Formats: sequence, C-alpha cells, structure tokens
Amino acid sequence: MANTIKTLSDGDITRKALSILHNKLVFCKTINRQYDDRFARSGAKNGGSLVIRNPNEFTVRSGAIMDAQDVTENTQTLTVATQRGVDINFSSVELTLSMDDFTERILEPAMTRLAADLDSVVITASYKDVYNLVTTTIGTGPVIADIQSARAKLSKGLAPTGDRICLMESLGMNTVVNEAKAYFAPATSIAKQYNTGVMGHLSGFDFYESEMVPSHTNGTRTTAGTCDLTGISNGDTTIALVATTGETFTAGDILTIAGVYAVNPETKAPYAHLQQFVVRTAATAASSAIAALEIYPTIYKSGARQNVYNSAWTTTNAATVVDVLGSTGKASSIYPQHLAYHKDAFTLVTADLELPQGVDFAAREVYDGISLRVVRNYDITNDKFPCRIDVLFGHKTLRAGWACRILGAGDAST
Repeated sequence: MANTIKTLSDGDITRKALSILHNKLVFCKTINRQYDDRFARSGAKNGGSLVIRNPNEFTVRSGAIMDAQDVTENTQTLTVATQRGVDINFSSVELTLSMDDFTERILEPAMTRLAADLDSVVITASYKDVYNLVTTTIGTGPVIADIQSARAKLSKGLAPTGDRICLMESLGMNTVVNEAKAYFAPATSIAKQYNTGVMGHLSGFDFYESEMVPSHTNGTRTTAGTCDLTGISNGDTTIALVATTGETFTAGDILTIAGVYAVNPETKAPYAHLQQFVVRTAATAASSAIAALEIYPTIYKSGARQNVYNSAWTTTNAATVVDVLGSTGKASSIYPQHLAYHKDAFTLVTADLELPQGVDFAAREVYDGISLRVVRNYDITNDKFPCRIDVLFGHKTLRAGWACRILGAGDAST
C-alpha cells in the first residue's frame, strides 16, 4: 500500500521539497553555497550578517634592506535577510494522495517557481557587480570568440582553471552550439549538443542554460564623457565626469577610462587592455557633469592593492570615459547578460528559520548548503491545511574579477 501524506510527519515532505528545489536551481547551484546554523540556536544569533575577509595583498621588496609592511585586512559584509517562499492551501481530501501524486501535483510546480525566483533574485543583483564584459559585434548573439575572450578575462584575473561555468539563455546558447558544429570535438560532446541543444564543455567552461539570465538596459548616454585623472586618488570609488546634461547612466553600465589599464593582480605589471569599471548607482548628468559617479572596482593606483596603471597620473588628462558604441552597447538598448564565472566569484548563504510551536507540522532540512523550512497548520473552519515553504538567504559577489559578462543580441530598434 502506498504511503500517504498523513504518515509524513517526520519531514519527508520537507526533504522531498528541498530535493526538488535543489534540482531546479541553475545559477544558485553553480556558485559557492554556504549554510549558517547560528540562526537555529538560541543565544547564538549573528544579527543577520556575516563578515567575510578579503584576501590579504602585499608588495614585494627589492634588495636586501627590509621594508616591513603593515597587514591591513578589509572585509565585506553579507546580509542574510532575504526571505522567499511559496504558500499552499490544500484540503484534507488531498492528504490521501500518494507521495508521488503529491510531488507531481503540488511540490513540483511550487518548487519550480521558488527555484526560479531564487535564481532570478541572486543573478539579477550579481551581474551588476561584474565589471568584465566582452562582445564581438554589438547586436548579434555571442560566438565562440566571446567565450574564449571571457576565459582570458578570468585567467587575467587569476581565477582558478577548474569549476568555471558559462550560463546562457536559450537564444545565446543556440548561436554558440550552431557555431561549435564546425569545430573538432569529442564524440560525447557532439552527441550531447545534438540531443539537448546545449553545449557540454568548451574552452574550460561547463555550460548551463537558464531563462533567468538577466537583461540590462543601458542608460541614455550617447556621447563620450571626460574626467581629469589628477582628481583620482587611491581608494576612490567615484569619478567626476563631464557629460552632456540630462544623459543617464544605469547601475550595471560598463565604462573604461582612456589610458587606465588593468594590471596583473600579483605582479602589478600592466596588461595591454583597459580596465573596465561598472557603474554601481544610477546617475543623471546635471549642468554638464556628474560630480560623483560611483564605480567598481575601487581604484588603487599603487600599493599592495594596485589594480590599475596609467603612465602619468599627475598630468591633467581629459580622458575618454565611454564610447557611444563601446562594449556596453547602444544607449537605452536592452541586452542579455550571459555570465562566465568561477563558482567562488559569488556566494549564496542560507540560514535556518525558527520552527514554530503549536502547529500541525513543522520541519526543516539542509541539503548541499540550502536550508528550507515547511510549516503546516489546520484551518478547522474550511477543512484546509495552509502550508508555507520558506528559504532565508543572502548573497554576495566575493571576487568580481573571477566573472565576466558576455553581451547577447540586443534590442536593435533603439
């Protein structure tokens, strides 16, 4: 005789729901996942935040004379305060369903919707932290050359060679798979492409497809802006920008500063490509200027954290900031933001929610760094069992240099 829902008070429903949720996740399943059990223990609450230490960086001495340097640690704070859930109301009659029936009719669609929401929330916030971006031709879909350029960006940022993922929406995946047919590949890879329409492994990346890949709408800027390099100091997170009055930047826009090059994170030797920056906060030019355009990464011209190079920081230089047809795409246009990344570029942290007392059913389970709670009660008036399924989580971009956006085909009508 098949098990019925009435017998599942030991957490079988919760475990099944969590298993489905984990399988339905795409982006969140491919990044660093951590579980913080301090939320579950009375007297050990952490206030909803985690302090994460950034890697220490040092300079190298030249010669025999000692030049001691202080260790100055910096940190990031990850807040675990986002709660998402699905609420279900089913009747006592439906409790006679078998576990398989209950899974197919109730848990599967509920967890699919919750997984989509989690992926969307995390990836939509995360891509705006990523300052690396590549594209071959504005307005067309990504090609294998873009994938290889993204691989190079990650390697230039010294991302480990393993655990690299490329996440694409279906139209972008189509163009890459179609082009890859002309390349030599192992028979198993070709078979997977043929059977699923999805790339398997290429250029060091494992490929995943998701329609949660976000789209970015560029600001209205149509002209290049300028800035004075003498006004930039070590540790600056903003630049003063001369721009056309009324033009806007949106959070997530990419820009470069002429003559400001990226450097090797370890040796500090300048690379041949300009350092890309991402706009953190939307801004509108007033009186032909934006006084403080917030950008990332933080600018370090020298020292252990140096991340940019310019041949003459002390010389006044009205530098081009962004091209009209630069890598970020046309003004006001919308472009999918495919992501290539190492799994440790981003992190997702879930925490235990309290288990209430005096209810019909309450259970909590953790699997692969994801904590999920199910609470069910009884509505005697309507003979219903209202049930809520919740996840409490936080997310953070830990190493933006270990990720790269790949521009998709955009809105050519604007």
